[in-house]
Amino acid sequence: MNPVTLLPFIVLIGAMFLMTRSAKKKQAAAAAMRSDMQPGTGVRTIGGMYATVKELHDDTVLLEVAPGVHAVYAKNAIGAVLDDAEYNRIVHGDTPELDVDGAVVPDDASSLTEADDAKTDLVKKTDSDDDDADAEAADDKKSEGKADGEADAK
Repeated sequence: MNPVTLLPFIVLIGAMFLMTRSAKKKQAAAAAMRSDMQPGTGVRTIGGMYATVKELHDDTVLLEVAPGVHAVYAKNAIGAVLDDAEYNRIVHGDTPELDVDGAVVPDDASSLTEADDAKTDLVKKTDSDDDDADAEAADDKKSEGKADGEADAK
C-alpha cells in the first residue's frame, strides 16, 4: 500500500488522540475542583445558580440557595467552586476595600488643568494689531462669496 494513501488516516488518528487527551485533562481538573468542595464553600452550578455547600455525599451535594432553602444537586452539576471574596462580591454585592493611599481619580477634569493656563485662556487680547489682522482675514473670506461652513466642491 502506498504511504500517501495512509497519510489522511494517520492525521485523523493523531487529531482524535489529541482531542481525547485534552478532554481527559479537563475532566480531571473538574473532578479535582469538585473534590475541593467543603461545607460552607460558595459554588456556581452549571445552570448559573449561586449557592453555599451545606453537605457533601458520594454523588450529590446539598446546597443552600437562600437562607433556609435547600436543594440537592448532583456533584457533576457544580460548574465552579468560588473563593469567599468572589462569592461575597457576586452574591452579596460586597465591594473590596479601596486603597486609600493610592491615586484618587477626580470627579471632573477641572482639577487636572493648572489654574495659570485657565486664566491665560480666558484673558481678552488687548493688542489692536491682532484685532485688525483678524478683521481683515474675516473680510477676505466674506468677499470670496462663501458663507461660513461652505467648502469648495470639485
